[in-house]
Amino acid sequence: MDNFFSSNVHLQKLPNHLLQYIVDQDYSKYTSVDQAVWRYVMKKNLDYLPKVIFGDYLQGLNKAGITIEKIPDLYGMNRILQDVGWAAVCVDGFIPPQAFMEFQAYKVLVIAAEIRQLKHLEYTPAPDILHEAAGHAPIIPDEKYSRYLQLFGEIGSNAFSSSTDLDLFESIRTLSILKEAPNSSSLEIEKAQKEVERIQKKAQNEELSEMSKIRNLHWWTVEYGLIGSLEKPKIYGAGLLSSIGESEWCMSSAVKKILYNINASVVNFDITKPQPQLFVTPDFDHLINVLEEFASEMAYKKGGIDGLRKAISSNSISTIQYENGIQISGVFTELVSKNNDLVYIKTNGPTALSYLNKELKNHSTKNHPEGFGAPVGKIKNFNISSLSIDVLRKGSYVTFEYESGLLLSGKVVDFVLNNDKILIVTFMDCEIKYYDQILYDKSWGIYDLICAENIISCFPKAADKKSFPPKTYMYKSETIKVNYSQKEKDIHSLYKEVRDYRENQPDFNRLRVIFDSLIQKSSSEWLIILEIAQLAQKLDNKLFIDAKNYLIDLSNNNPNNKKLILDGLRIL
Repeated sequence: MDNFFSSNVHLQKLPNHLLQYIVDQDYSKYTSVDQAVWRYVMKKNLDYLPKVIFGDYLQGLNKAGITIEKIPDLYGMNRILQDVGWAAVCVDGFIPPQAFMEFQAYKVLVIAAEIRQLKHLEYTPAPDILHEAAGHAPIIPDEKYSRYLQLFGEIGSNAFSSSTDLDLFESIRTLSILKEAPNSSSLEIEKAQKEVERIQKKAQNEELSEMSKIRNLHWWTVEYGLIGSLEKPKIYGAGLLSSIGESEWCMSSAVKKILYNINASVVNFDITKPQPQLFVTPDFDHLINVLEEFASEMAYKKGGIDGLRKAISSNSISTIQYENGIQISGVFTELVSKNNDLVYIKTNGPTALSYLNKELKNHSTKNHPEGFGAPVGKIKNFNISSLSIDVLRKGSYVTFEYESGLLLSGKVVDFVLNNDKILIVTFMDCEIKYYDQILYDKSWGIYDLICAENIISCFPKAADKKSFPPKTYMYKSETIKVNYSQKEKDIHSLYKEVRDYRENQPDFNRLRVIFDSLIQKSSSEWLIILEIAQLAQKLDNKLFIDAKNYLIDLSNNNPNNKKLILDGLRIL
């Protein structure tokens, strides 16, 4: 993988904790059927999308290093994407939303290594290379959209999730894997569908998390966004650009068009079905404005008691930051409040203190292995945030009475300083009481008081990533690797022969032999016959007519594929 990472400077900037999600593309695993699927969808896109896409589709593909003839090799694609300031990596299907957002913040597209089955040509609920490469990449060269995408990642990676969010992610991942796997039973799919519906129903009774809301915004813009006027919008969303069925359906009057605004954050979506409504933005500046409006209300911008509640609900490592730059990172479990104002906060388990994202000496998780507690708010007749060594002396006994009624007393033994300003005071014999409640007992040892009043930011990760050991994410379901039958392998060999002719043009007569063998078996393999028809069109009129007529007969006897076959003939 070393050569892969050297192909693009943006890949070299990725933090270690994101590398676990990257998989090898393994280009050799793509069959000739996969290549034919790519080619069909891209030819169809090239025929239709220039009429409805925002910008120049073909130019966008070229700038992203994508051709219609073959599935892109990410090594080559990365060398070209670097010129527009982006990179791409392969991942195994859906990855956790937090990680997805972080990749985007680093200007790295995550591309599912798999490609949809022939039977899911028009739409697949599972992420695939057609969706990511042919959907996202052509729009990225637009500078304003590129900025929006990166900004979305930066903001989204600071969004709190709930435990229900993670359960829903895992259930949707499982369902999408089963729906795309060729040998899944209807019973397995039905069971997975019911599990998604169960969790969705549970989520309806809960307040939407920040991550749920921002994923809604992502879905209705990056994935399924329209731009321009409500009457004649253009497509820029990757989900629409990569779905040859839905890109046409979305332009019909059957799909309601709504002016995009912040209310889209509470409009949920169903990834397994076509969307009943879509949002239209007048321009990309409007997208950025709505995103910044949403971010202004997030915990990482506002902090406070609402931010603490989100940190507690996340049940995972989070960080709160005081106005003096001191940060507490750990799993927040409790808060004490008065009139909806914070009085005291607690973590449980290993906790680290940092200053502006760098862990403080002697304040690692080894120093605070069981948790940490901290007062919040003003001290009566005293500005603790401007405390200096001229005011507070080592060895002195002090009592601080907070406006909330909290009392702290103890002996000063040490400081953490920034220039002459005190950031943290260390006490011995410390006691913290809130009326009759003991929040810190003298017998618990030394206590570190953060010299600040307000929590200005809360976000869902450690301030200094080195404070905690790296965590490996364990999926509940893995992508199902396809094992092809001998019959399928034989078909793949025929597709390969046709593809070899396209690329090398050896023996043209072999195309007639392949075609005859297929019709003798009354084959329903319409895509390979379509490929033969295209090659024969200018070289063998008899073979072309025979293949075309056979395809027309197939379309009449196969209503599920009729439109695909006839569209394929139309764009030969």
